Amino acid sequence: MESVFGLVGNGFVIVAADTSAVHSILVHKSNEDKIMVLDSHKLVAASGEPGDRVQFTEYIQKNVALYQFRNGIPLTTAAAANFTRSELATALRKNPYSVNILLAGYDKETGPSLYYVDYIATLHKVEKGAFGYGSYFSLAMMDRHYHSGMTEEEAIDLVDKCILEIRSRLVVAPPNFVIKIVDKNGAREVAWRESIKDGVSVPSA
Repeated sequence: MESVFGLVGNGFVIVAADTSAVHSILVHKSNEDKIMVLDSHKLVAASGEPGDRVQFTEYIQKNVALYQFRNGIPLTTAAAANFTRSELATALRKNPYSVNILLAGYDKETGPSLYYVDYIATLHKVEKGAFGYGSYFSLAMMDRHYHSGMTEEEAIDLVDKCILEIRSRLVVAPPNFVIKIVDKNGAREVAWRESIKDGVSVPSA
């Protein structure tokens, strides 16, 4: 029951993802970070089959780093998104990856941006997006409360609203979430929202 979502604010992009590693009826771990740092100013949040998710995001991360090493300049967020879409499209006709991606980044020239890339290599630039079963609730909350030019505090508050809605409405809701932001100062982790830690329930405040 994965949940990955993100939105664009005033000078930043915030993304959140559940941290459950699940197979069939088993939860293997509750602290799996599904938001990878591509480079200093890019994040990629992914959902899908665990093997495909890890393998494909690491493949994209290393190729983005290789491009910067060879050329001396980093890929823009748009270029990284198009490269990701191209690799998914190529694999789709050979050995497809079951992975959905939200790619967030900040560029000096264009500012913050968020790209939606699904498993069949559809690419869209969006203001807000989500994947997984939690998307039914997070998209509804963002449709209701999102507005352009949100401050960081407003965006974190909206993310918390989405997490609360997912936890209260989704039949098998993931207990823990990680939240990250990318802005002019780079990509960083904001917080973990945990209701289970090391197999023990965390008392609510």
